[in-house]
Amino acid sequence: MNRVPTSPDFIADALQLIALPACACDACGMVVAANGALQALLGRDISGRLLADCFTDAYRASSTSMLRGALGAAGRERHWDSSLEGDAGAIAVQVWSKPLLVVDGLPGATLVFADIRVQQRDQQALRKTLLEQQAILESAAVGIVFSKGGFIEECNIRAAEMLGYARHQLTGMPGAVLYRSAEHCRALGLEAAPLLSKGKPYRTELELRRQDGTLFWSRLHGRAVDPLNTHDGTVWIIEDISDHRRDEDQLRRAMLEMQAVMDNAPLAIGFQRDKGVLRYNRRFAECFGFDGDSGVGLAVADLYPSRAAYENVVRQAAPLLRRGLPFQGEMEMRRRDGSTFWALAYGYVLNPESQTDRGLRDTIWLFDDRSAQKAAEEATRQLMLEQQAILDNASVGILFSRSRLILRCNPRFAEMFGYAQEEMTGLPAAELFPSPAAYEAFGVQATPLLGQGLPYEQDESLFRRRDGSLFWCRIRAKAVDQAHSEQGAIWILEDVTASRQAQMEVAAIMTNASVSILYTKNRQITRYNLGFAAMFGYSGDEALGLPGRALYVSQQSYDLLGAAAFPFLSVAKPFQTEVEMMRRDGTTLWAQLIAYVVNPDDPAAGTIWIIEDRTEAKRAEESLRNALLENQAILDSAVLGISVVEGGHNLRANSKMEELFGYGPGEINGLSVQALYPDVAAWKAARGETARDFEAGRVHMSEYQLVRKDGSRFWARLSGRPFDLAHAHGRSVWLVDDVTARREAAEAVRRARDELELRVQERTAELAGANLLLQGEIVERRQAEARVHHMAYHDNLTGLPNRALLSDRLERAMLAAQRSGRKLAVMFIDLDRFKTINDSLGHMTGDVLLKEVAARLCGAVRASDTVARLGGDEFVVLVPGIRGSEEAARVAEKIIEALTPAFPLDGHVLHVTPSIGICLYPDDGGDVDALMRHADAAMYHAKGNGRNNYQFFTQTMNQAAALHFDLESSLRTALALQQFELFYQPVIDIATRRLHGMEVLLRWRRPGHGLVLPDRFIPIMEENGLIVPVGEWVMRQACEQSMAWQRQGLQPVPLAVNLSPRQFMHKGLVAAIGAVVRETGIDPALLEFEITETALMQHGEHTLEILRQINGMGLRLSIDDFGTGYSSLAYLKRFPVKKVKIDRAFIKDLEHSAEDRAIVSAIIALADSLQLSAVAEGVETEEQFALLQANGCRYAQGYLFSAPVPAANAQVLLERRGV
Repeated sequence: MNRVPTSPDFIADALQLIALPACACDACGMVVAANGALQALLGRDISGRLLADCFTDAYRASSTSMLRGALGAAGRERHWDSSLEGDAGAIAVQVWSKPLLVVDGLPGATLVFADIRVQQRDQQALRKTLLEQQAILESAAVGIVFSKGGFIEECNIRAAEMLGYARHQLTGMPGAVLYRSAEHCRALGLEAAPLLSKGKPYRTELELRRQDGTLFWSRLHGRAVDPLNTHDGTVWIIEDISDHRRDEDQLRRAMLEMQAVMDNAPLAIGFQRDKGVLRYNRRFAECFGFDGDSGVGLAVADLYPSRAAYENVVRQAAPLLRRGLPFQGEMEMRRRDGSTFWALAYGYVLNPESQTDRGLRDTIWLFDDRSAQKAAEEATRQLMLEQQAILDNASVGILFSRSRLILRCNPRFAEMFGYAQEEMTGLPAAELFPSPAAYEAFGVQATPLLGQGLPYEQDESLFRRRDGSLFWCRIRAKAVDQAHSEQGAIWILEDVTASRQAQMEVAAIMTNASVSILYTKNRQITRYNLGFAAMFGYSGDEALGLPGRALYVSQQSYDLLGAAAFPFLSVAKPFQTEVEMMRRDGTTLWAQLIAYVVNPDDPAAGTIWIIEDRTEAKRAEESLRNALLENQAILDSAVLGISVVEGGHNLRANSKMEELFGYGPGEINGLSVQALYPDVAAWKAARGETARDFEAGRVHMSEYQLVRKDGSRFWARLSGRPFDLAHAHGRSVWLVDDVTARREAAEAVRRARDELELRVQERTAELAGANLLLQGEIVERRQAEARVHHMAYHDNLTGLPNRALLSDRLERAMLAAQRSGRKLAVMFIDLDRFKTINDSLGHMTGDVLLKEVAARLCGAVRASDTVARLGGDEFVVLVPGIRGSEEAARVAEKIIEALTPAFPLDGHVLHVTPSIGICLYPDDGGDVDALMRHADAAMYHAKGNGRNNYQFFTQTMNQAAALHFDLESSLRTALALQQFELFYQPVIDIATRRLHGMEVLLRWRRPGHGLVLPDRFIPIMEENGLIVPVGEWVMRQACEQSMAWQRQGLQPVPLAVNLSPRQFMHKGLVAAIGAVVRETGIDPALLEFEITETALMQHGEHTLEILRQINGMGLRLSIDDFGTGYSSLAYLKRFPVKKVKIDRAFIKDLEHSAEDRAIVSAIIALADSLQLSAVAEGVETEEQFALLQANGCRYAQGYLFSAPVPAANAQVLLERRGV
């Protein structure tokens, strides 16, 4: 019989659902899992121990024999009586065993124990009763038999009736004929003899055989007639318990079903007795924050926020519950930590007749946590208040209408139309229009758009106020429910009468303005007035649409203007300039331009240009400028500096004046005369002397020390006079002659000599300083060279040697190995799961982790060894001077041991393990490239062997690595070369056998190799990250194919796309899904994602958040390969999934394997209890289909219905719908 292995974790979860003590053993009799009932019975956990050691000495041999028969490939169901060694002593039990595959596909067994100690006590009581009631044995309602030496010596009438014999027939008959078999009789004798021999009663339940061969269940009580002489015989009391056994079985099944309902109920359920908490289900513990049974015995009042709140509930509920009526109410409850939550409570009394006068004794309460609903209601209420505030304070009119009637409006709307707000309710919408014809015409435009769920917009529409006056509005409308336009529409009206009037006024200004006005947008002419047309020679609208460049004499002139205007207009500031422009006929004109942006909030909305013809003014200015230039030329040719001064400032100066004072052209114009003097005192002294001469009508002439622009001083002879001698304080003209050379000539030689001596001293000091500076530069350069050298040969992140330095050291180590005759080892190390950590927690966390790993690697090797980082999570360890592979293996083991402890980083506890590939020199290669390549191949072999191990290189690996790299290199170009294809496999509704959906499957059509199945290339893409772009391509292609089918008129079905673990943990997954849905336009309800059970369990809370985001888009989620991994039920019920897919491994032998049928049935039942749909994969026979249908499975897929097919064949399935 083929059985599919079941994981230990799955078995452990299943055992917890059994109320009786139970455990599971492997082929060696070792306990692999035990439920809580067995731990409670024994007082300890026996997981990991031999079950034989748990039996008492008296039963160890027999029980071991029975257990051995239950185990093994040919094992079968067993049942026997035994005794277990508990912490409090021996425990008599009945044992039932059933074969089961448990670990690694090896045979094992499931064992269930029934405590029969109570029956033994009943037997003792029965013996006493027999001794006391000997006189009335014949009238007893139970059968009584006296046996001795294995033969029946006497029995009462009831015993004969029960066994179907006449009383005399039983006398002298061997007792063995009453048992199921001789083996059962012997077993009973062996079990009863120790007790009877000690004068103790024996009690058991077993099947007895009637004369006609039928069997019946009986409770058998045995006791020695004389406890002091057990050889005198035994009295047996036989009680027919067939009905009792049936009732017990029914009760046990009912209890199991009840417990399953309790454990999986979505409501919190609590049993209360005498105002205390008696027991509760798992959901109750979650709601109130209890750990396990910590809430049992708690006062019910403690579940409420206050004593008053509790008493208020009692006052409301008690009258109903006493009359046997249920109570229901919404109330605030208190958790264990003191926080509160709102719940909808249902209360029931278990037995109204059993309640006491003092209060309700036994009640059951159901609580539905309404916290989320309360929060949603409060959020909705707040939203409604906010919306109402928006409506009441909006500056535009807002109206809700339905069936041509006004339902309600905001205050602004009523104000616009001259009504009171309450008067608008129920008013026909036609009342707001100038005439019925205008209203009907408006409806013809708006109704078709609103009926299709599209918005309606009108920039200007005429409306009528209550007093009959008309006004213009901009209107926007949209259906309240786009899918049901009959539910009404919302209208937003903005009074644009004033802006419309303003536009008309602007148009009038444009028409009548005396200047040219031009509008441009995006460098094109969009509008202009008549003045512009006349100025530039255009007629009518012929300039509209022309580029702005057409108005300028050259492209350069146009570009310069744009460069000058942009800094102002881009920040909504006005711009003004003069520029030469060109008319339509090619003639030019000078114009003054003033530019403003149309909308300061949006400079790109366009620009207004006001243009004034400055051609004539420009000519006049040119003439004046020429005259000034001539005058300036005369001044500039003078050998003296000349300046015109008025009010203490230089109005104008010649070039010589600018040269004397070191100013550029024009810089001295407007400069204060005081600025030309060394200080204020010197200026005031010169001004006083000048004033005295001017007032006396004299020319002022004197020598002063003046200051240049750069601060240097010079001596000058000044000669000045007023323009008008009658006005001494008016404008004056000054001549400036530099006399510095004359004044300083006498001291030139002495100063030169002194300066020469001082210069020699300064030069000597400069040379000494330059020498020190040169030495510092040499040191700094050498340090920089050292840093560059280190960066060239070391990894920037970890500081470890890089590939270049590793190659150099490896070459040196090979030369040393040749000289010494020893070997060296190259270890290629790759960190398992690092990419997942890097993708999920970010590169910063990944970098810190790499530094920690580097530190541990360095600590695990010798000082003479080299630890290098090649990049990413790849490290290489060079171990020189070893004798053989044993030393290399010890180093690898130390590395694995060093990386075993967790890495606590940024609030996360991270675990990474190494996969290590080892090659030896000279055994596995004679150069650096060969050694590195072979160590890398060995590392990949270590990953394939389960990771966290090391492997030595072999030639077989070299061939496998070559094939692997060939496949990987081909994959990298497969997407670009369009070698991938999508196949579709139908999923059918079992009830109707019609098409329900299709699973999307990836195929690779590799040139020269045909169609490659996913199990060959998906693991490689998962490893190198190609799965992310390829996975997104699959999503997009599937969505586009679905939309293409819909455009052909085919009714769509949901498409299920697989998400790999690497793809699921990629940060951009949610954004990529959103982009695909938006860009393809697919209905999210038609897209389903399948994630394997293992991938879901890797990152609990993070996984939950990703699933919630995907579910929030309206997409469906399902768990693939369910039952092959380990699912936490606590997480499973929180995941927003809709389906679980039963792995094909459980379906393959469904018609032949009872274990597979049990597992599949359990998965379907679990899915039903969690309100999920179950989908069976790999259905290939009608027998499998029938069994799935009988167990209530909802959907199925497999070769029984269709193999995966290309899109064209899938379209045929869509057209006919059935499969």
